[in-house]
Amino acid sequence: MRALVEPVASLAPEELIRTARHAVLAGIGEEGQRRLAAARIAVVGAGGLGSPVLLSLAAAGVGELVIIDDDIVERTNLQRQLVHRVDDIGTAKTASAARAVRDLSPVTVIHERTVRLTSDNAVDLLEGADLVIDGSDTFDTREAVAAAAEAVGIPLVWGAVQEWSAQVTVFWSKPPEGYSPVVLGDLFPPGSAGEPPTCAQVGVLGSLCVQVGGLLATEAIKLVTGAGEPLLGRLVVVDALRARQDVIPLSPARRP
Repeated sequence: MRALVEPVASLAPEELIRTARHAVLAGIGEEGQRRLAAARIAVVGAGGLGSPVLLSLAAAGVGELVIIDDDIVERTNLQRQLVHRVDDIGTAKTASAARAVRDLSPVTVIHERTVRLTSDNAVDLLEGADLVIDGSDTFDTREAVAAAAEAVGIPLVWGAVQEWSAQVTVFWSKPPEGYSPVVLGDLFPPGSAGEPPTCAQVGVLGSLCVQVGGLLATEAIKLVTGAGEPLLGRLVVVDALRARQDVIPLSPARRP
């Protein structure tokens, strides 16, 4: 797949040193690193999935990160939301996450959006983003993110975790030639998902959030740089209890 983002002209000498292991990595290289520096990625949720996503993308040298979350850090978050610390309890998750991102990558520009994403503001919040990663924890928010991504035509890197299980895929309403458009409604037709139980009710494995967040960040990096093949049209299903990871084909439910 072609790269999603055009590269910046050059990187600062300190950034060349910091990201040197990407410069020799097949599929990224120096040009791919400059593409990452040019990218603007929106991350919905700075919690269990957003934490490893934000840390990974900052470490990777992404140029701009938009952090969207209206919540504050609570003590129960620290079991899985690794971007936050004990000292952050009571502060906005956007502020806590921004602090960690700046510590990893001072050149990354951070946009804190301390609001709840809804169907009314989603398009505005995603304005200018090259892609969006959804790490939210309610289906209403997921549907709002998906609808906005479809409206503006950007890729949606999507993941969900509950208990010992997870799902990861890429949705894109306007993909490049050769790929079929697959959207959230193809996996969950409107009204079919209901509202799953919260992690407070059934629990969630903290280390699984890190694993899935890493997969989400990897898909974003691949899309930005053009490396490899995206998960568009494929759904990864993780069963951590049985140490299984399966890939299931995902096709459009309706042809455009």
